[in-house]
Amino acid sequence: MSKTERTREICGLAPIVPVLVVDDAAHARPLAEALVAGGLPALEVTLRTPAALDVIRAMAEVPGGVVGAGTLVTPEDVRAAKEAGAQFGVSPGATDTLIAACDAEGLPLLPGAATASEAMALLEKGYDMLKFFPAEASGGAPALKAIGAPLPQITFCPTGGVSPSNARDYLSLSNVVCAGGSWVAPKQMVVDGNWAGIEALARDAAKLKD
Repeated sequence: MSKTERTREICGLAPIVPVLVVDDAAHARPLAEALVAGGLPALEVTLRTPAALDVIRAMAEVPGGVVGAGTLVTPEDVRAAKEAGAQFGVSPGATDTLIAACDAEGLPLLPGAATASEAMALLEKGYDMLKFFPAEASGGAPALKAIGAPLPQITFCPTGGVSPSNARDYLSLSNVVCAGGSWVAPKQMVVDGNWAGIEALARDAAKLKD
């Protein structure tokens, strides 16, 4: 069993994993409910705001949702995320220290890689489901397709610059399970409490692999 079997299961729940930067924990539950209702159950809450851990705590209570913590960089991030209720972790890259912390906490990790060498190094450590980041800046879908040719045993979740206009380019690749995107939860819609609008965006995103 690979170290990323559970991560792949979570990534396979929907074609898009919302990448969420939430400033106010009061928005957490209705935001998660809207995204789950729209068909996007796997949610990545980035640890980029002071409210992030409280957001994870609130979203972890939403039925049908699977909440993860993004932007994991240090072992402290991993421990705090797990304590808050995160069911998986996402990191922009990967270090031995971070991997060891996730192992110690039993937190499934989606580690980031942008090159064939990084992907091969993670494969040696037992990770065959990776985040391709930053996707667009690293050559986009053509680069990911090229990496996949000699490394077909690795699958990816591209994140970084993925949008409704290019998501299908990534999702059509045989080595892509899902993609991470922030457009399903626009900041202004969150601030305005436009949960119906966010649910509609999620519904559209959930159909991207049809």
